[in-house]
Amino acid sequence: MKLARLLFFLGALAFAPAAPAQEAPPAAAPAAPAAASVLPAAAAEPLRLTLNLEGAEKPAQLSVAVQIVLVMTLLTVAPSLVLLMTSFTRLVIVLGFVRTALGVPSAPSNQIIIGLSLFLTFFIMGPTFDRIHADALQPYLGGQLTAAAAMEKATAPLKQFMLKQTRTRDLEYFLELGGFGPTAVKDLPMRVVIPAFVISELQTAFQMGFLLFLPFLVIDFLVSSVLMALGMMMMPPNVVSLPFKLLLFVLVDGWHLIVRSLVQSFTV
Repeated sequence: MKLARLLFFLGALAFAPAAPAQEAPPAAAPAAPAAASVLPAAAAEPLRLTLNLEGAEKPAQLSVAVQIVLVMTLLTVAPSLVLLMTSFTRLVIVLGFVRTALGVPSAPSNQIIIGLSLFLTFFIMGPTFDRIHADALQPYLGGQLTAAAAMEKATAPLKQFMLKQTRTRDLEYFLELGGFGPTAVKDLPMRVVIPAFVISELQTAFQMGFLLFLPFLVIDFLVSSVLMALGMMMMPPNVVSLPFKLLLFVLVDGWHLIVRSLVQSFTV
């Protein structure tokens, strides 16, 4: 647009009628060279890409480069956050124990187990995620909170959820390992809460897995005893007991009972 205006201006000067010499102002002569010098200066200026940190005093003001780095970092650590700071750990371990107790290591597949665990995690963690969205994310995007304040408000609901599922002895154990003195619950650091929560989740999941194995173990004992009494020692007990395990699991509506028990174990 500037180039078109400049050419139009030069063309108008070229086709304009000549004015008398005495009426021409003395300073009007160098106007054309000055205007003509605008084009080379504008054309010679190179394109520049500037990446900077802006908005240090304004909340929710980050440059595009920093936002990309933050998003990539979040995508990298998101699996660890889902695995270690939510209900996913207990869910996937218990569902894996159910598959092993039934004696069918390939049904349901790993994709189904992990997918079901993820959807149950979103269901169980729904209230916690809603609090994070309402208390931290929306005020941060609206410019009402700084990044540090939003991070602090976002960790509070997660910390409350983890402490509700964590045993006191596990917290005391990691406080002792970290060299912390007597600490109030509200002042517990996340580097103590997260490992204590993971250890508690593993122990709870293994306890639930033991209870799940008991009825199927009884069926295995009964089938083995019957086969030995009939003299069929060469018959694998798993081949005979598998239909009875599946029948028992279907009759008691096993998936409904397991999912309900898992969900209720987080709401107690």
